[in-house]
Amino acid sequence: MEAGPVLWVLSQIGEPESVRRGRAKPMSGVMKRMGMIFRAKANKALDRAEDPRETLDYSYQKQLELLQKVRRGVADVATSRKRLELQLNQLQSQSSKLEDQGRKALALGREDLAREALSRRAALQQQVTDLETQHATLQGEEEKLTLAAQRLQAKVDAFRTKKETIKATYTAAQAQTRIGEAFSGISEEMGDVGLAIQRAEDKTAQLQARAGAIDELLASGALDDPSGMHKDDIQAELDRLSGGTDVELELQRMKAELAGGPTGGQQAIEGGTAQEQERSQQQPQDTPRFDKQ
Repeated sequence: MEAGPVLWVLSQIGEPESVRRGRAKPMSGVMKRMGMIFRAKANKALDRAEDPRETLDYSYQKQLELLQKVRRGVADVATSRKRLELQLNQLQSQSSKLEDQGRKALALGREDLAREALSRRAALQQQVTDLETQHATLQGEEEKLTLAAQRLQAKVDAFRTKKETIKATYTAAQAQTRIGEAFSGISEEMGDVGLAIQRAEDKTAQLQARAGAIDELLASGALDDPSGMHKDDIQAELDRLSGGTDVELELQRMKAELAGGPTGGQQAIEGGTAQEQERSQQQPQDTPRFDKQ
């Protein structure tokens, strides 16, 4: 009876923050794991797509751009220094002019004009001092930038030499690897060729086995030859024996012709024909003979 109000109070208050955090932790872990897997696969894909030679060329290009910026900075500082030098020359010319004017005023008895000229000259001298300080500062910066540009130029030249060496070594290693893979047959191209050769050999062996099986079946009589060209083994043996007999008869006829001339040859032919007829008409031994009474 007392559990009802407690559950009602808990439902009104809501779940504690610790419970909600405990539920959020599994989802957060899954998201972190998915992010790690994605980064790992992306890193692997970038490794396959990256070409060290292209990376070296890109780094060299960035160094050249930095060197160009340093040179441009040196040129800007030199330009500012040159402007200060021009201003200093102008101020010094004006100071010399005011000094001459003061002397002339004193010579003419105009002390007031001489005092004014000297006052202006003093103001210009202060400007000259400030400009000389700025000029010294710019000159120091120009020297620093010039030295930095020279050092950077030396580093860029050294990097270019090393870059070309690494690229040549990488290209040679890549070519050597491809040649080794081709010789060993593990490259993709040679693998496809090897599979094609294996398939051709398998098909050839299958066709040869099928042809041999068909020949055996035709020879044994298990299959009929509708064209009548194929002969069984008994007929083939009979044809062979008859062919041998014809050859022997022809050989005897030729010997008779050479021995006795045309008449002897004719007799040999007739004799051979008679022997053949006699052999064909001869009855088997197991057949009984009946003499005429």
